[in-house]
Amino acid sequence: MSACGLFVRKKLFLPVLFVLITGLIFTGCGKTASTEKAQTEGMQSVSSQDKIPVYTVADPTGDWGYPTPYSHYQRGPGYVRMSFIFDTLVWKDEKGYIPALAKKWEYIEGENAYYFELNEKAKWHDGQKFTARDVAFTFDYTREHPYNWVDTTKIARVEIIDDYKVKVYLKEKYAPFLNNVAGTLPILPEHIWKQVEKPEEFQGPEAVIGTGPFKLADYNKEQGTYLYEANRDYYLGSPRVEKLKFVKVSNEMAAAALERGEVNFAQIPPDLKDEVVSKGFSVIKIKYDWALKLLFNHRKEPFSAREFRQALAYAIDREQLVKTTKRGYALAGKPGLLSPDSEWYNPNVNKYDYNPEKVKELLSGLGYELKNGYFVKNGQELTVELLISPDYERDGQFIKQQLEKVGIKVNLKSLEAKTLDSMVQDWKFDMALSGHGGLGGDAEILNKVTIGKGVTSIRYTSSKILTGLLKEQVATMNPDERKAKVEKIQELYAEEMPGLTLYYPDWYYGHDGKIRLFNTKKGIGFGVPLPLNKWAFVRQ
Repeated sequence: MSACGLFVRKKLFLPVLFVLITGLIFTGCGKTASTEKAQTEGMQSVSSQDKIPVYTVADPTGDWGYPTPYSHYQRGPGYVRMSFIFDTLVWKDEKGYIPALAKKWEYIEGENAYYFELNEKAKWHDGQKFTARDVAFTFDYTREHPYNWVDTTKIARVEIIDDYKVKVYLKEKYAPFLNNVAGTLPILPEHIWKQVEKPEEFQGPEAVIGTGPFKLADYNKEQGTYLYEANRDYYLGSPRVEKLKFVKVSNEMAAAALERGEVNFAQIPPDLKDEVVSKGFSVIKIKYDWALKLLFNHRKEPFSAREFRQALAYAIDREQLVKTTKRGYALAGKPGLLSPDSEWYNPNVNKYDYNPEKVKELLSGLGYELKNGYFVKNGQELTVELLISPDYERDGQFIKQQLEKVGIKVNLKSLEAKTLDSMVQDWKFDMALSGHGGLGGDAEILNKVTIGKGVTSIRYTSSKILTGLLKEQVATMNPDERKAKVEKIQELYAEEMPGLTLYYPDWYYGHDGKIRLFNTKKGIGFGVPLPLNKWAFVRQ
């Protein structure tokens, strides 16, 4: 049965699951069978019962905000930092949904409600019991104080049946509920948060009291470091890792730090993956669930004209971009946004193959003339500004060359990534290079990054048909009908072109095999494509 089918079943009961996997996810190009066998045997020599005193994760950015639901930076790594402390009702491993604070659940179609039986063993880090009151409180609190990652306005009410049973009634049909609400919303302790009026400002020891497998021991914003200690009373079993550290290490130094034993896990450059494998490490390749996009400020001219945005799409050779700036370690972007990895992918959309003549045709239709190699309108040369962050300097240079080659002048402006996000959020840009994950999760990601209000959204509502279909698809419980709507959405997205998907990068992570890491099915939470699922650090 498809993942969507879970939403239309009358009942869905899952027992508490503790999985013992005898092998590791192991991915690497150019391995021989004997190399892979030797590597696997080496990993198996680490007993699954051994406690790991310290496990260190390298991260090139470092600081992703204080790890509370309202203080973490609103991108995937920030959510992951928070997820080690706060649990959700359900969670996911590499195969799909598993119990967390809810040990059983059921969708009651006639009532359009989800019934949850909660885990009686769960306790808050301060020793207080977790109960159904905390669940009801969290839904009420996040409606009053919106949490950017989860829309709880779709919840009509929460009925507390007893201390460990709740029923969540929905206002309307909502297909992504299990993944995007029950599996993403961090449950808050009522006894602490009921007095908090400004959650974004609430920080300190009490703010990081959760039910999760780890407790925050130290956070250093300046150094970009996090230290977590195991919650030995964790209701799903004491974590195997006693201390979990996140340290700031540049991508250039990550492989060397891994080899020296300074870190246990690090992102590695694609061209070093075989070398890392040859030295006895494991490598995980991430699915194409993250995309780099060229965003257009569709609120201002000339970007407000759909034909102008389409012309820009025809002007950029995405296949050549991948060869030039990524040395082939990426998949060229699809104009419908979703990658071929997605179960929702529609291959039958306008591909916008590189076509300078089509650029000229579209811009001529908008009143531009080509003079001395550049397009001119009303006596002014067509000049645009492109915001880039240092990580995408080469991509920015390539796009500048491509656009100027067809007659569009480009001024590049480099900004720190978080400043760039802020500029985009405030509509202070012409074009910008920005990326996000979540493409491998539920199809509601299309809503979040098209008409949503978050930092990863282009906030495009000019097409009533597209906006309408986006809202309809999440309310469609029949999997086949929903998929048909999602396929049409991709076609309309490509036609409207609010942003051009440039590529999906090849991401590789090296690790020492002490922990059985994996790619989470449909991503962590609503779809974070990182192999740092907290369950990997808990299960024996």
